Amino acid sequence: MVNNTHNPEPYTYAKAGVSIAQGNALVKAIGPMAKATRRAGANAELGGFGGFFDLKAAGYNDPLLVAANDGVGTKLKLAIDHDRHDGVGIDLVAMCANDLIVQGAEPLFFLDYYATGKLESGVAERVIAGIAQGCILAGCALIGGETAEMPGMYAPGDYDLAGFCVGAVERDQALTGNRVAAGQVILGLASSGVHSNGFSLVRRLAEDKGWKMDRPALFDQDVILIDALMAPTRIYVKSLLPEIRNGTIKALAHITGGGLLENIPRVLPEGLHAHVDAAAWEQPRLMAFLQAQGHIEPEEMARTFNCGIGMALVVDAVDAASVKQALEAAGEMVFAIGRIEAGETGCTVSGPEECWSARAPWSATHNG
Repeated sequence: MVNNTHNPEPYTYAKAGVSIAQGNALVKAIGPMAKATRRAGANAELGGFGGFFDLKAAGYNDPLLVAANDGVGTKLKLAIDHDRHDGVGIDLVAMCANDLIVQGAEPLFFLDYYATGKLESGVAERVIAGIAQGCILAGCALIGGETAEMPGMYAPGDYDLAGFCVGAVERDQALTGNRVAAGQVILGLASSGVHSNGFSLVRRLAEDKGWKMDRPALFDQDVILIDALMAPTRIYVKSLLPEIRNGTIKALAHITGGGLLENIPRVLPEGLHAHVDAAAWEQPRLMAFLQAQGHIEPEEMARTFNCGIGMALVVDAVDAASVKQALEAAGEMVFAIGRIEAGETGCTVSGPEECWSARAPWSATHNG
């Protein structure tokens, strides 16, 4: 009798779409990147089940730990569509590290999560190289992460990112808003562009208006439009830490989703109101371009984009000049943009006629 039964072909993880070898190769490739982020308290070795951090070795006496996590949002879609993967890792670190510094915390270590349908090591390496660069800029160690290859979960070429950062602050230096008082001054640090918020609107404008992303920007012939839009989020940690530790900064607000209107009130105690003068700094040409392309009202600009201010500081009026000088020496562009007054907790952004293309004097308020 002839046996016509065929031996079934064995299943493997690779045939299901997941390459363990590719993942191992990626871990090996990014090892030197992680080592480049080494700092006191962390040896930045990858491959274990977790990463250690030694607070004592980092020099802390009575620390509070502060944790933050974030992503890059739909800016990733532009990165994927236009092969601009190198800066989004910096964005990822920035969104977390800047959220820590506003509470007075020094970012200590970072972990990333990279998820895709099919691991393309060239893309992944570029993204993670950016994460390592962001960690160096923020002064924190890349001590671990997760690379997830999940066939069927993502469209071909798509990936997503999440970042997790832990920092520490000495108990008596924590910024909680309790040091803010009427009469204090608001300083603004210049942003490096759109940063990582508002990109759903940016992408909608690009589609509806037919922007030529690979051509020079209308507002700057020396810059390709996609590069202007993809400029990495500025990391403010190293310039702000000295002023936090000497006590001159009373509060900080990272200007992300919600813009100036909704982020500044997050660091104000009950009974205080922030007043921001939109004419106190020149509207960046990129922001003016976005506003003109979308016929966006000033109030919508103030709650959607950073409008050129990536970080807001509250300081005593007597310290404003010296803090401005110190931050400028550290490489920041600094503007005196407003003041703190008694009133319902919130923020008002206002400007005169022609400020942000307004046809009349305008004012926008968010309370809460």
